[in-house]
Amino acid sequence: MAAEPLKTLFYPFEAEALPLPRKDGCVLFLGAEPGFRSPGGFDAGLHLVQGFRPHFRALQAAGYTVTPRAEGSGFDAALVLAGRHRGQNELRIAEALERVAPGGPIVVAGGKDDGIDSLRKRINILVALEGHLPKHHGVAFWFRQAGTGAAEALRAANPDLVVEGRFRTAPGMFSFDRVDAGSKLLAESLPDGLTGNLADFCAGWGYLAAEVAERSPNLSGLDLYEADFEALEAARLNFCGAVEPRFFWADLLTETVERRYDAIVMNPPFHSGRAAEPGIGAGMIHAASRALKPGGRLLMVANRQLPYEQVLAAAFSSHAEIARDGMFKVFSARR
Repeated sequence: MAAEPLKTLFYPFEAEALPLPRKDGCVLFLGAEPGFRSPGGFDAGLHLVQGFRPHFRALQAAGYTVTPRAEGSGFDAALVLAGRHRGQNELRIAEALERVAPGGPIVVAGGKDDGIDSLRKRINILVALEGHLPKHHGVAFWFRQAGTGAAEALRAANPDLVVEGRFRTAPGMFSFDRVDAGSKLLAESLPDGLTGNLADFCAGWGYLAAEVAERSPNLSGLDLYEADFEALEAARLNFCGAVEPRFFWADLLTETVERRYDAIVMNPPFHSGRAAEPGIGAGMIHAASRALKPGGRLLMVANRQLPYEQVLAAAFSSHAEIARDGMFKVFSARR
């Protein structure tokens, strides 16, 4: 979680560099993450936008109004929490410009290690900044909504991409500009002619599911599970196959999978921010084991250095490495 940038985002109000929004106002908060604390007197209504399912659920549980996509217009102000992805940051600022009423303040903050100074300089070329403040190892800057020209420029600079002439993606999604090498190795290692009900855990923008459907046209069902709302929406557009898939926006580490499957394919994440967290992949392995029918098969890829063999041995009756290259290894496991 972005604990320090969250503090930085509200600092201009604490330092009285910006006046507090009026109590009956409505403030759009793009990229909202759990754990923020608004300063005393900040009593305006907050409309939070967060498409990452674990953050979305935590914010909902804390009692906030939150949606996976921005809705509405005429907001009195906007807050934008910037992260590591340049394109995603710029598109969030474009969204704020399009949805805030003319003259409304837009405050952007992020960590210095995530390139917030470069973002501030790029935005200053498009719209005059009113001010900026460093605090909590980050920087906050702000400006006023003065038309949508800057938003149009930011959207033009960050168009949707089409990967391999087929898959539509957008900045901020995992491996948005190319097919991930691990997913590619897993796809090349999949057996042809899989049957029954199959699920793609951590489906992203739909590459593996599309490969499975192409190699196994006689599937009776195919379900895609993904925590990134925008990636899952892209997968809906990208999928074309004989079977009609179902799509689940879900946090597989905390939400129960109701259906049972004959096979699951999976390229699980193993990072949280910059930090490697193999526990995420281990949790996904256990989730897959619970979602498989007796005798069901898991096919997954992982970075070579990650010690998932012991986890697979504990969760499955048998497992084997079936492929590897310089960076990745592919496992097949039976429940």
